Amino acid sequence: MASVSRSSRLSFGLLIGAMLALTAVSCTKKSATNANEILIGEYGSFTGSEATFGQSTSEGLKLALDEQNAAGGIKGKPIRLISLDNQGKPEEAAAAVQRLITQERVVAVVGEVASSRSLAAAPVAQQYKVPMISPSSTNPKVTEVGDYIFRVCFIDPFQGLVMAKFARNELKNSKVAILRDVKSDYSTGLADVFKAEFTKMGGEIVGDESYQSGDTDFKAQLTQLKGKKPEAIFIPGYYTEVGLIARQARQLGIKAPLLGGDGWDSEKLSELGQDAIKGSYFSNHYTTESTDKRVTEFIEKYRKKYNGKTPDGLAALGYDAGKILFAAMERAPDATSKSIRDEIAKTKDFTGVTGMITIDAQRNATKSAVVVRVDGKVNRYVTTIIP
Repeated sequence: MASVSRSSRLSFGLLIGAMLALTAVSCTKKSATNANEILIGEYGSFTGSEATFGQSTSEGLKLALDEQNAAGGIKGKPIRLISLDNQGKPEEAAAAVQRLITQERVVAVVGEVASSRSLAAAPVAQQYKVPMISPSSTNPKVTEVGDYIFRVCFIDPFQGLVMAKFARNELKNSKVAILRDVKSDYSTGLADVFKAEFTKMGGEIVGDESYQSGDTDFKAQLTQLKGKKPEAIFIPGYYTEVGLIARQARQLGIKAPLLGGDGWDSEKLSELGQDAIKGSYFSNHYTTESTDKRVTEFIEKYRKKYNGKTPDGLAALGYDAGKILFAAMERAPDATSKSIRDEIAKTKDFTGVTGMITIDAQRNATKSAVVVRVDGKVNRYVTTIIP
């Protein structure tokens, strides 16, 4: 037998490896095409500092999924959800969507809650032309990434207007301070809108201080704001820091009500803020005190599935995101991402748990918002603001 050089053996090995890899890819494509199920993906912060966001959203989405599969799936095929944890990190969010699309081969993606993480992941979905629906990322830049990126929540310009109007017209505030998270696209965007709108209404922003996600000591900023004697403090952050801020504000003798956005919506808020957060207000996507039949039925089904747990706004948005996606998939002529994307864009007057939803030309949801008052573990309905 003739001898074979080391380089020749190496080249031959590489050739065989490449052929096997191509065969594996071919088999994967074939199995995906012939699958008796439809795969969709979800990415969220199931662990990390804002884990309740991802967990609640996922629970709402899975409830919608159960209902769709119980009704026969999509055109007779069951839907299977693949969920990936991004640990609350933007880079992990991008990696998760990359994997969902290129390895798991999903036809659509649901996520994220936080705008910073959606902004990190959306370019991946857009690159591969796979529709992505964010349940609750409110920063306007999210859907500006491209025509495959959607959301089912209102956006910061509206949410900021809601709280500015509430502070000025309902609370009769003329002097308000702001405390914003400079590391959060969500927080800075919402703060900017609130500032502009409140000023337009004749109000004055007497102080504008900042912190960073993960901070635990806010006394220096709060001391600065206390000296300005604001009638309220707008804190458009996440519950993780807001609860601590509330306690430290009261310890410093600040009695002004605290105002915020939907990033406050978590069962952990009252746990972290205790009595200090009571009597504060924030804008949200729905209220558990609604008497609307669709809402009451959703709450009942959710409690039954999740051992009596009451759904927060993130769970309601996860549910609505799933319902809108499945309705689009039903209308689509086939299960391709392109067809699904086109039908999501046509969503009009969809009656969701979080209100009537129409997807506009910028792929944003036109809908109302509610303002609630924190009362321990219960958020009491105050008013509804219509676009």
